[in-house]
Amino acid sequence: MKKILSLVTLLFSVNSYAAGGFTWISSVQNLLGTHIPEYIITYGLVGLVLIVIGLLYRSKMAYVPNAVIPDKGITLRNISELYGQFIYSQCKAVIGEKEADKYFGFISTIFVVILFSNVIGLIPGFLPPTEYLNTTLALGVFSFIYYNFVGAREVGFVNYLKHFAGPLWYMAILIFPIEIISNFIRPISLALRLRGNMYGDHLVLVQFSDLAPLIVPIAAMLLGLLVCFIQAYVFTVLSMVYISLAVAHHDHGEHAHH
Repeated sequence: MKKILSLVTLLFSVNSYAAGGFTWISSVQNLLGTHIPEYIITYGLVGLVLIVIGLLYRSKMAYVPNAVIPDKGITLRNISELYGQFIYSQCKAVIGEKEADKYFGFISTIFVVILFSNVIGLIPGFLPPTEYLNTTLALGVFSFIYYNFVGAREVGFVNYLKHFAGPLWYMAILIFPIEIISNFIRPISLALRLRGNMYGDHLVLVQFSDLAPLIVPIAAMLLGLLVCFIQAYVFTVLSMVYISLAVAHHDHGEHAHH
């Protein structure tokens, strides 16, 4: 028991040092003399971890005689398939059952990337890349480009532009610029929301980690884990909503007639 308490105390002390500027990546960079922004390396590390997990899952499935029968116990395959079922159910609920298959790959990827980018900040000696605006803005722009692209591809470029004009042609001169501005604000709002919440969560965790009672920082980390999931979920749900709005089919001639 004493060894476990000593290990937990050491982990939190490392986390406290991280707040003062110490991180594993910055220490390695100082030794190597490189100056690559730490959040870029951390983000690349997250991507590498996800690629390894994907390859392990793929290799595991290659030797499964019956893919319908799940493994016994808690395995990588069961966790991966449970995650896939969860995301697919969300896609069907928000985008629709007919369209869920088309966008499942994008939604499942963006959720797990953001989740792992958030959670890595809970590991002592690491800072979450989603704490930096450059990362969250890149994610927001990626979502923005994707849903506009699939919207224009699904309904046609001209019809997609008509979405921004509203149902009444004589109100288009007012509605169109408002809708365009609103559309361009979406990636910024996604970025600021994610960055602000992750930055605030990290500050709270740092302050609690400096407190004497051990139970306080542990509770803060559990709360931080919940925040990591919620922020990834909110970003993903909003992206699904934007996709659903972009690919919705509207009969503009019928609206104009009424």
